[in-house]
Amino acid sequence: MEQVFARPKCMFPTPYHYCPGCDHGVVHRLVAEVIDELDLAKKTIGVAPVGCAVFAFDYIDVDFNQAAHGRAPAVATGIKRVRPECIVFTYQGDGDLAAIGTAEIVHAANRGENITVIFVNNAIYGMTGGQMAPTSLIGMKTQTSPYGRDAAQCGYPIRVSEMLAVLEGTTFIQRVAVNNPANLMRAKKAIKQAFTIQKENKGFSMVEVVSTCPTNWGKAPNDAHKWLEENMLPVFPLGVFKDKTGITTS
Repeated sequence: MEQVFARPKCMFPTPYHYCPGCDHGVVHRLVAEVIDELDLAKKTIGVAPVGCAVFAFDYIDVDFNQAAHGRAPAVATGIKRVRPECIVFTYQGDGDLAAIGTAEIVHAANRGENITVIFVNNAIYGMTGGQMAPTSLIGMKTQTSPYGRDAAQCGYPIRVSEMLAVLEGTTFIQRVAVNNPANLMRAKKAIKQAFTIQKENKGFSMVEVVSTCPTNWGKAPNDAHKWLEENMLPVFPLGVFKDKTGITTS
């Protein structure tokens, strides 16, 4: 009988530091499974962010570089240009990618850099205590928007996938979630497609994962996933926003 719960080969047996109910651990596992299935571990280089996933290198057993806050796409660009035979991916949260790193992600995407971006969007700054992020919803209460996000003062949630999909340099953009088994399988398929696109030298790919932050949302894990379904998914709808390749993955 197949042991379906076995740890991926390229994952360290290290307990996660993430809060109960956080989806980062699930996304880490999906990335590791894809790296194993595509036999990429020996030539993969990850770029860790500043944020809750700052210690991604403690969990995924591939070479890693640590980037300054928001600069992961720039670091990944440099690595990929020097080592084009390697598979280079960034793993970033919404504060890292969509706030301080907006310029880096937009221009890396627009140049069509042959890198893969895993973007975890939980609509809040997790590591630094729950401040409003560029993806925080209208009316969402955070440490820096205690009365709820006001569009007149703070603007609207940035839909990164839609924004990058219109750039000529992007190849594959998909938004997924891991809140239930069906969405989890779709998420893995999207991540596998993104890595395959890079492997085949077909350009820039990004998978956005709509995620939970139970601690800073002030919710139990199950309630956080319910809140995600009822509030985040209407604002950040799931789906493929761009695919210029026609690649399909199983």
